[in-house]
Formats: sequence, C-alpha cells, structure tokens
Amino acid sequence: MTPPSHTSDAFDIGERDDRYFRLFADAVAKCAGYRPALGQGGKGGLSLDEFQSLYHADPFYSWIGLDSPLVYAAHRAAGGMTSIYRQIGIGCERLFREILQDNLGLTSEEVRWSYELPLPTGKSRMLSLDGRIDLGHLRNRDAQQRLRQWFNEASSKLLIDPALALSGAVFEVRQGYKSMDSKRQNADIANAANAYLHRYLPVLFLLSTQIDATLVDRYTRERWLILTGTLNGATTTSAYTFCRDVVDYDLAAFMTRNSDRMRATVEHVLSALLTA
Repeated sequence: MTPPSHTSDAFDIGERDDRYFRLFADAVAKCAGYRPALGQGGKGGLSLDEFQSLYHADPFYSWIGLDSPLVYAAHRAAGGMTSIYRQIGIGCERLFREILQDNLGLTSEEVRWSYELPLPTGKSRMLSLDGRIDLGHLRNRDAQQRLRQWFNEASSKLLIDPALALSGAVFEVRQGYKSMDSKRQNADIANAANAYLHRYLPVLFLLSTQIDATLVDRYTRERWLILTGTLNGATTTSAYTFCRDVVDYDLAAFMTRNSDRMRATVEHVLSALLTA
C-alpha cells in the first residue's frame, strides 16, 4: 500500500478536525443504545419492559420493589459507564493511529503491530497492540531524526542497554488506567516482553492523567514507557508533548478546538443512559 504523500501542514485543519472528531464520536455514540443483560445472557440486553416482566415474575424481587424502573435505570447507567470508558478508549486508539499515519507518512498496516504467541496445545494465538512506529518505515528525514532522539532519551530513562538497538515503539493507547485487574496487568507485562523480543519499545499512551501510582511503579519496573495526559512535561512523560514535538501534531490543540462537540457527544450518550 502506498503511504500518504501529504505532510502535516498540507491538511486543511477543519477537514482534519472533522475526520478526527468522527473517529472519537462514532465510537462513543455506540454506548447510547446500551441495555443491561442482567444475567440473562445474549448480546442485546433487556429492554425496560423485558426487565420489568422478568423481575415482576420473581416473587422476592417483586416483594421488595426491585422491579422498579429506577433499578433498570441504575443498571443501565452502571453498565453504560463501563461501556463509555471502553468506547472512549477505542475512539482514542483509532484517533492515535490516524495521527501517526497522517503526520509520519505511514500506511494503515505500518501503524499496526501484532505477534503470534505459541500455546501449550501446539496452536498459537494472535495478540496486538494499538499502534506502532518503526524507524525503518519512516521516509522523512526530519521525522527519523526526531524519533531517534526520542528513542535515545526514552532508553536512557528506562536504563535500556543501547546494545538492544531498538527499531521502533509499539503503543497501548487508553483513555486512562485505574483498573487493578491482575489479568490485564499480566497481559500487558507479557506484551512488553514480546515487544522487546521484537526490538520495540513498549509505550503506555494515556490521554488522561488517570492512572494509579502502583500501576506506574509496576509498569515502569517492567520497562514500559508511560506517557500521561499532562499538558506540560518531557516527550518521555507527556502524551501531548510527545505528539507535538515528536509526531509533529498538536493533539492538545485539537482537543481544545473540538472540546464543545466532544462534550456534547458524551453528554448525549449520558442522557440516553440515564433515561429508563
């Protein structure tokens, strides 16, 4: 596939903003139709009428009033919030890959990374991270120079042996990271090990500042580079500084310009979820 021929300043800001906004908004908008399953299985969830029929038919739930529409609304809001955080993360992931493509001249295949994990059964499982920058894919000399300098600074920060000769970075993109799920953490640590095996620097890219301090400590010890959503800081600590100074795109400025319509999108979804 032929990479984009344009450079970052060749874009019309309005056109690009609209395209980037849609990547975020389309992901978040899916949450508006969320319906709780309430232990009944199936992917579609239950409507209010189905919920009331189910709970009213249960003598105990009916006796104590759990067949109330307020209970349904509470379940919908609780599950819907989990869905919102997940879909915001998906929107951010898509946005980040698009930014890498547009500003570093990469193809859709070049910004993705996956690897095969052998299983005890003799089969294998395909795993992936959310983004990739490989020095060998960069065709612009200025971009190569910026990335090489950044790799040197990141390697020094994480005390990585220069002899490892990293060839790029792979990114796990999230809106924030406050979950203490050990299964998720172990999977991330396994991903980091495999990234280094392929000579890639594993980077946790957070658009918010929301991450538990114990997670920062554990991931840093496993030599993840953590970029958080601070507006100021070095390219090895701030996601927005990294985007501006290394990728050559001001993501913080985009967020500021489009804050009103992003807020409106999220508020619309929240209003839908809080309505039984």
